[in-house]
Amino acid sequence: MNYGVFIQNIFDFLIIAIAIFVAIKLINKLRREKEEAPAAAPTKEVTLLTEIRDLLKITKIIKRVG
Repeated sequence: MNYGVFIQNIFDFLIIAIAIFVAIKLINKLRREKEEAPAAAPTKEVTLLTEIRDLLKITKIIKRVG
């Protein structure tokens, strides 16, 4: 049996396995970072519209009670 060829095949397999492992780790890390990206803060316009909506709700409740 040719031991040199066998050892070379094992060595090649390990190099390819390590390369695939590192590539998958990097891809998973990038996915995780993308998923964990914080949502953008609401703009001034959105904040004002939210306040107006809340005030209209309060006004409706006051009219019902009052």
